[in-house]
Amino acid sequence: MKKITFCLILISGIFGFAQTEEIDFEQMVEAEMKSASSLQAFAVNPNTLNYDLTYHELRFTVNPAVDFISGQVTSTFTALSPMNSVVFDLTNELTVSTVTLGGSPLTFVQNTSNELVITLPSLLNVGNSATVVINYSGVPSDAEAAFTQTTHSGTPVIFTLSEPFGARDWWPCKQDLNDKIDSVDIYITCPDAYIGVSNGLLQSSTTSSGNVTRHFHHNYPIPAYLISLNVTNYATYNIQAGLGTVASPFFPINNYLYPESNTVTVQNAINQTVPIMNVFEEKFGPYPYRSEQYGHVQFSWGGGMEHTTMSSMGGWSRSLIAHELGHQWFGNKVTCGTWKDIWLNEGLTEYTAGIVVEELDGDAAFVSWKTGKINNITSQTGGAVYLTDTEAEDVNRIFSSRLSYNKGSMVTHMLRWVMGDANFFQALQNYLNAPNLAFGYAVTTDLKSQLEAVHGSSLTEFFNDWVYLQGYPTYTVNAQNWGAGQAKITVNQSQSNASVSFFEMPLEIRLSGAGGLTHDVVVNHTSNGQEFIVPVPFVVTGVTFDPNKHIISKNNVATLANESFNLEQTITIYPNPANDVLHIMMPTTIQLEKVEIYNTLGQLVDTKEANDFSVAELSAGLHLIKITTSEGVIHKNFIKK
Repeated sequence: MKKITFCLILISGIFGFAQTEEIDFEQMVEAEMKSASSLQAFAVNPNTLNYDLTYHELRFTVNPAVDFISGQVTSTFTALSPMNSVVFDLTNELTVSTVTLGGSPLTFVQNTSNELVITLPSLLNVGNSATVVINYSGVPSDAEAAFTQTTHSGTPVIFTLSEPFGARDWWPCKQDLNDKIDSVDIYITCPDAYIGVSNGLLQSSTTSSGNVTRHFHHNYPIPAYLISLNVTNYATYNIQAGLGTVASPFFPINNYLYPESNTVTVQNAINQTVPIMNVFEEKFGPYPYRSEQYGHVQFSWGGGMEHTTMSSMGGWSRSLIAHELGHQWFGNKVTCGTWKDIWLNEGLTEYTAGIVVEELDGDAAFVSWKTGKINNITSQTGGAVYLTDTEAEDVNRIFSSRLSYNKGSMVTHMLRWVMGDANFFQALQNYLNAPNLAFGYAVTTDLKSQLEAVHGSSLTEFFNDWVYLQGYPTYTVNAQNWGAGQAKITVNQSQSNASVSFFEMPLEIRLSGAGGLTHDVVVNHTSNGQEFIVPVPFVVTGVTFDPNKHIISKNNVATLANESFNLEQTITIYPNPANDVLHIMMPTTIQLEKVEIYNTLGQLVDTKEANDFSVAELSAGLHLIKITTSEGVIHKNFIKK
């Protein structure tokens, strides 16, 4: 979503399309980051909360050689409370010439708050709808660089990138994260040497008097910031994607490229969209806009922007293609409801790019991908995924590569680790398809509820530690051979930030043996100093913590203790004191031969040959148990209640 500062645009234009396969991650994030000032008042505009937008007809007339736009925006809205006027967001650099309702002119004012305030002819009561037609023109504001007029290889081009609050720079809209337009028709008129590209499905292209008008229709709810306008002398390269079932046939991927970039190399890079789409449809369900299209339109920022159905692209690496396509599910179909919840857009989406690595490159590459994320996250000791109110006013913090993207993606992976693959992916599909969320907005608690419903237990502790609070753990793991066929593992942790007292997590520990043997065990770590006795089919010669990089952590130490095996320590009895039944726990490789029970006078009072036996008949008080095993004899005391 966002952009880099304007001074980098031309650099990106020159070099952005010759990027190597592995695009620099920071460049992508900067491209998705707002280029405006780093601090902004991202408060919801209270003056636009009293109506629900249901439809826009957007008619734009531009010449890519000129930094100027003329527009006619027809907006249908329904009153949520009685309305004498309706307010749209629009910067004062653009001048509104007329506003009409049913052909009759309305009075209006453009105020210093970058609002267009339109007086309605009569009170609009709750549930009633009205349609206003706004005509305007001007040179769009460059404060947020949402509307760019420049050149590529000497040819004029216009493109837009409105996230988070740039749509008002080039058309009257409602740009807060609280309303989506149910459907839009977009008409782009420009000189016939060029073509216009926007969201949805192309309906028609009409040429008249040296101009061409292209009509796009998008029939899904969409927020203002995801609507785009692109005009230049594009070359087209079209392919197909989709799993191709009878019910859901193949659908188009339409690509609009600068002619100088329409090379075999770029086309081969774009072809990667097909297997990526297949991975995502398998994991997350059908592409949300199958009835229309998917595609890419080239623009001169580095990185990309996930405009619905038509991602704007400044490069063609697989990771960038995957990220922007993943947004069509996470960010476009379900959109974060506040900027504090931006990880629902960026963290989940960046994890989809990781899944592409896992599915197409294999486990080793996926471990390497996660390692890179962890190293970046732990380069600082603090920082939460979820933003505070103050942080949500800071664009650099909203689009922090370390926290919103990388930590958000690894927290998503840790949820998968905790829940298991089947439950995790089912929960994500439920999240995307929930009636109150699909093609709407979500906040973090909405995702949590969907995950918990499938997981079957609370994830509050997890979300508190990993989403709302800060930092990461450092683990100390000590392993010791614990008799034939067993190992004892002792785990401690410290925390990088005082906001979390303890990270409760399942931990994967790899035990190694001679000849390259390995055995992975998972232990549920809930307290410091916790000990785990685990079966292992060989003598342990080494230990590795978190070999598959399931957990955000740093500076972990895993050691194998040199202490010799102590039979006494490997065998325990419980409960102690006991009333009815006594249990003897021992390694499965040790055979129990006999259990002899003595009173305090040294008299044999009973003999057993099983690990579990009744002691109900014994007298109350202290007793001595002599346990004879295949590995030797030990003695234990217990109290009969």
